[in-house]
Amino acid sequence: MSNVVAIVGRPNVGKSTFYNRLVGSRDAITDDFSGVTRDRKYGFCEWGGKRFTVVDTGGFVAATGDVFEEEIAKQVRLAVAEAAVILFMVDAQTGITDLDDDMGRLLRRSKKPVFLVVNKVDNFSNLLEANEFYAMGFEQVFFIASISGSGTGDLLDAVIEHVINEDPLETPLPKFAIIGRPNVGKSSLVNTLLGEDRNIVTPIAGTTRDPIHSVYNKFGKEFILIDTAGIRKKAKVEEDLEFYSVMRAIKALEDADVCILVLDASQGIEAQDLAIFSLAQKRHKGLVILVNKWDLVEDKQTNTLRDYEAVIKKRLQPFDDVPVVFISVYERQRIFDAIEVALQVYENRQRKIKTSELNEFMSSVVDAYPPPSVKGRYPKFKYITQLPTNFPSFAYFVNNPNWVRDSYKQYLENQLRKQYNFSGVPIELYMRLK
Repeated sequence: MSNVVAIVGRPNVGKSTFYNRLVGSRDAITDDFSGVTRDRKYGFCEWGGKRFTVVDTGGFVAATGDVFEEEIAKQVRLAVAEAAVILFMVDAQTGITDLDDDMGRLLRRSKKPVFLVVNKVDNFSNLLEANEFYAMGFEQVFFIASISGSGTGDLLDAVIEHVINEDPLETPLPKFAIIGRPNVGKSSLVNTLLGEDRNIVTPIAGTTRDPIHSVYNKFGKEFILIDTAGIRKKAKVEEDLEFYSVMRAIKALEDADVCILVLDASQGIEAQDLAIFSLAQKRHKGLVILVNKWDLVEDKQTNTLRDYEAVIKKRLQPFDDVPVVFISVYERQRIFDAIEVALQVYENRQRKIKTSELNEFMSSVVDAYPPPSVKGRYPKFKYITQLPTNFPSFAYFVNNPNWVRDSYKQYLENQLRKQYNFSGVPIELYMRLK
């Protein structure tokens, strides 16, 4: 079962505020107007030693009755299909509405654990009034105030009982995950690399389902390919492909060392691609972008490829140090170049640098461009060391970490990338007090 926790509920009950509290950032937009969360948000939360994915289902819905109910039903159906735990959020201040009842009726049929989360319980008076929600018939009811965090600890304690952290795939071989939107050619790429029809390929978007692992061992290269496979029933093809593909990406990238994000050259990089890219970046996975179906692009000029790559990298900023390879699976163009690049990114992610070498390099970087002052005070860097993590991370010891501006951290990261070739790899810099 996937470690996905979905937050569902009608608009404006506080789903996004609660999501922001769980993932520790103001990732989702919050406002007093209903329907401001037009796009789903995906983030990660750790609690009690367990890690899980949080989905703010949100979803903009039109204010007409039939469409409203149809969208609510679809939201619930998607959550039930993919989530390990469903948090059904309601608003204590407005009480039980018809939409709450309709959604509750759908959720009670689910075999998944559903927690009724009564939000905006800010004081004892609200708590007494909120007892009416027991009438909705859910066994697990929690009263919280997401804006202050009250009650969220008890709720998360209950959630992680249903979250199972599976052991990572143990192998010395590099692990590459093929991720991307539906129907961009992911399965065709895997079939071409393996030389067999391992995955079903159809012109219908979203025919690939659960992650599978295949070992590639040809031409002196050996690695594991993680893709999604298995036909999806036609009835579900009409449902929200964006949600499904991101859920698939979450499952695939959990085990991966490098994520290969496949784009469709005719469509470019879209918001959904950026959501998948962001997930891989947050998990510190190596990244390679493949632009497939390049053979279908007409009227190619001398600079077409260069300009196309520049547009992609502009959308990826600030983390744009990612290799982009233009391929055609159908024509078998540059497919093996893509594998070479992915293996290079894997090596970049494994790179370890001696502390003495790092400190010598840091001295030259700081001397070349000293850090700016903060309220007349200058940070002084003592030394730097690489941390023993499974991705490149570095600790800078400084007299006061608060005096190091974000712009200077970006400068330090850029210099590290130039010197040691961390192309395609997210790196972390930590400022520590010395």
